[in-house]
Amino acid sequence: MTEQLAALTTIFTEFYYFLTVVLMFFIHVGFCMYEVGAARVKNVQHTLLKNTMAIPLIGLAFFLFGMWIYIAFQGWPVASMSLSFTTGFEPWSTTIAPNLSDRISGVFWAAFALFGMTAGSIVSGALIERTKTSGFFIIAIYVGAIAWVIPAAWAWAGNGWMAQYLGFHDQYCSAILHSVAGFATLGVLMNVGPRIGKFAPDGTPREIPAHNPWLVTIGLFMIYVGFWGFYAACHIPIVNVGTEAAPYFTATNIYGVPITLSGVTVNFMLALFGGMVTAYMISNGNAFWTYSGGLTGLISASAGNDYYHPIIALVIAIAGTIMAYKLHYWVEKKFKIDDAVGAVAVHGYCGVFGGIIAGFALWGYPAVMPSEGTLIAMGEGVGWFGVNAEGLPIITPIGNLIGTLVFALGFGFVPGYLISKLLASFGMLRVPAAAEIMGLDGKHRELTYPQHSGIEAAFETIQRKEAKF
Repeated sequence: MTEQLAALTTIFTEFYYFLTVVLMFFIHVGFCMYEVGAARVKNVQHTLLKNTMAIPLIGLAFFLFGMWIYIAFQGWPVASMSLSFTTGFEPWSTTIAPNLSDRISGVFWAAFALFGMTAGSIVSGALIERTKTSGFFIIAIYVGAIAWVIPAAWAWAGNGWMAQYLGFHDQYCSAILHSVAGFATLGVLMNVGPRIGKFAPDGTPREIPAHNPWLVTIGLFMIYVGFWGFYAACHIPIVNVGTEAAPYFTATNIYGVPITLSGVTVNFMLALFGGMVTAYMISNGNAFWTYSGGLTGLISASAGNDYYHPIIALVIAIAGTIMAYKLHYWVEKKFKIDDAVGAVAVHGYCGVFGGIIAGFALWGYPAVMPSEGTLIAMGEGVGWFGVNAEGLPIITPIGNLIGTLVFALGFGFVPGYLISKLLASFGMLRVPAAAEIMGLDGKHRELTYPQHSGIEAAFETIQRKEAKF
């Protein structure tokens, strides 16, 4: 009987992660539609191909080294000073090959690769209409296969040293993935500069309207659909937390703590709904922000949506959405940052907010549970900022604050700025002004659409005058 239960658990888990990969691909359908809709018609083909090609490039990088980083870096450099080169995820490893003795590693790798593709796509939208494809690919590979993977190893794995020593908790990657990608985007935007015509001669920001609101709308709803897969992939779907004599099967969070998918579902829905309603109200019915509000709500609440009471998830989603909206326009006006799709606000600001607030809202909750392969150093040294009655590390504000800022700034903003600065010095970051004004689709085909709209033509006239062409 025990062997049969183990076999069923393994097969169910394999199929579970397989389905999360399918669902997460909807995120990338959504990103492509969303970015193409937000771009002007003269840049549609370029935007589509730039976004699309990030998917296989990051996927290949994850096959070559991304997953190895996640496994090898979990204890380094605090719990262990050594890095293992035999994690089972080297490209030549048999564990991810067709292998009846290992049904989990391949689908687990695929789920992580989809996380990485999401991180790279976050950067993509903000840079549309003026970024060279080659430069973007380098940035996307860094963000998608390195930048968020080390934070995930340290603070998302139950065996990660930040989870165990700092009590860091970020169940659905508010800080670990979203803040890293968002702040890396901010660093790149500082070097790539605004689109020609985005700011008037007196510095006043101009709105560059999306050429296809329908694509923007459907694209964001596709991202919502894919987000369900993102959430699902952050669980361990079925674990026996009881004993052999009295088994008790349940889902757990990524840290091995029992949770209910029912509770997570309610929190997801309320965060989504709260963000959308708040964005609609604060933006006076701006369609772009209303749809983006679903993401600001989700990302703000995601760090703790495995534990939050639904009302807490709703309040955090509302607060994060207001903060993101206000901060986006303040930064745009003050520093002349042209974020074409609000990626820094939606992912960066909300990711940091979500990571920090979870430390306060969940103060005292268990950070990790002792299970097979978890807790690298039980006893002295674990839980620097607090432990529970069993001696296990707990979630604390200081642990989440430290981790969130290290991730957003140390793996996001600073490397994003330095890499893009280096690319700019080699002429690999921004297209020439003449090409930007004419449109980037000429690289792929002479004309994507038969004619520009009247709004497009008027805006191009402004661009040419201000660029003195």
